Amino acid sequence: MKKITFLLMLLLTGHWLFGQEKTTAEHEEAPFKNFRIAVVMGHTAVPSGEKPAHLFVPSWGVDAEYWVSPVWGFGIHTDMELQSFVVKLAEAEHLEREYPVVATFELLVKPLKNIVLQAGPGYEFEKNENLKLLRVGLEYEFELHGGWDISPTVFYDARLDSFDTWTIGLGIGKRF
Repeated sequence: MKKITFLLMLLLTGHWLFGQEKTTAEHEEAPFKNFRIAVVMGHTAVPSGEKPAHLFVPSWGVDAEYWVSPVWGFGIHTDMELQSFVVKLAEAEHLEREYPVVATFELLVKPLKNIVLQAGPGYEFEKNENLKLLRVGLEYEFELHGGWDISPTVFYDARLDSFDTWTIGLGIGKRF
């Protein structure tokens, strides 16, 4: 009976007796970091007007963000498509694009801990013709140690009075 009593006492209090003591640093929440910079590698689906219906163009981007709170922020997101291509607009109308650069100013919101919704106006800069656009996107931040994160992202760019594209990418970010 003494052995059973001892085992029950050990089971009921074992976590207290043998658990590691947490330091005060582990009890405190890390301070909120307002700035985030990320490098994004992606592929942009551009309408080709041929088979296959879309051309996937590689792209690199840099995102600079300022978070007012853990939920709300804004950012400047830039992307450069790393190839020249032709977009078919109408039956006989084509638009040539040479290494276009897209810059957007976006409102960012985190409705859930790691999910980021983004939307805002932007501009596509290219030597033949510059185009206005609107972007909406979704990102999921996998938080890593030291303020780093990895974030898969997908966004849709609607160029006003022209063609639309969508992009999938993977970003590596740092908060400071």
